Amino acid sequence: MRAFPFLLTLAACAAPQPGRDEFAAATAGRTAGPAQDCVPVESQQALRVVDSRTLAIEVGRTTWINRLEAPCPGLEPTSTLVTETWGGRYCRGDHVRSLSPGMSIPGPVCVLSNFTPYRMAR
Repeated sequence: MRAFPFLLTLAACAAPQPGRDEFAAATAGRTAGPAQDCVPVESQQALRVVDSRTLAIEVGRTTWINRLEAPCPGLEPTSTLVTETWGGRYCRGDHVRSLSPGMSIPGPVCVLSNFTPYRMAR
């Protein structure tokens, strides 16, 4: 009977972390660079949800990853993001909210953190 709590603890430690596979797929074959406060926004590009704590945007051969300080309720890969940006860039401190399919009221405000570039090897 004493082994049962130990096995539960061991199983919890070995369980895959949510979002880990999605993050690995978004950064596969890429090398991380130094984090920056802002990234430029072009009309055909938009932030996309990787998981409940990670957003990404593709700019040329670079994928910019924004890891939020904490998971944001309602952020799902199927969500539409409502962004509040100023100056044609996504920046640390900007607000994003998720809009789930079929819903008309966005979820809670999530605050962007730094953006880390992941570049394709040449």
